[in-house]
Amino acid sequence: MIKIIHIKPIGQAALHLTFSDGQAGELDLAELIARPGAMVLPLRDPAYFARVFLEDGAPTWPNGFDLAPWALHRDMEAQGRLKPAGQAA
Repeated sequence: MIKIIHIKPIGQAALHLTFSDGQAGELDLAELIARPGAMVLPLRDPAYFARVFLEDGAPTWPNGFDLAPWALHRDMEAQGRLKPAGQAA
């Protein structure tokens, strides 16, 4: 099962993710956090967004909002956003 083993916030709404299969890439979440909803509303604050942490290999924020690592991997791979960890931008 794919998990995220390292996460780093970038700017106001992006993450650099390193997956357990050695692939890595950047994910822009601006569109997601612009959507309506009580769970994503706090993520619009850059200081709160930067509080992301890993829980069981999933990006998670203090309010309990999380993202499925396998789905992120699948989508990023389909978009050509993944590269070997040492080569990811």
